[in-house]
Amino acid sequence: MTMSSILKADDIKKALDAFAAADSFNHKKFFEMVGLKTKSFNDVKKVFAVLDADNSGFIEEEELKFVLKGFASYGRDLTDKETKEFLKAADKDGDGKIGIDEFAALVKE
Repeated sequence: MTMSSILKADDIKKALDAFAAADSFNHKKFFEMVGLKTKSFNDVKKVFAVLDADNSGFIEEEELKFVLKGFASYGRDLTDKETKEFLKAADKDGDGKIGIDEFAALVKE
């Protein structure tokens, strides 16, 4: 499954372009721009599955670095600072990884 089968390619491009500069990533604005905030829980689960590269049921810190590439191949890697901030915002139980419920809550923030 690809992101463009869940979200509009134009929205993905606009969002990736908006956060192309290092240390500019804002998950709230990004999820809003790609149209994920208004999607159903089922669609959010599909996006989560794409980002969970190792199919572990969690998005770990290493996978978070490449989250923008999960939306499109031309997305950039997140900086270490962005990755840690993203993880901190989503990881409510403090286990160092993001589960589907944590991800869905973050998307809907």
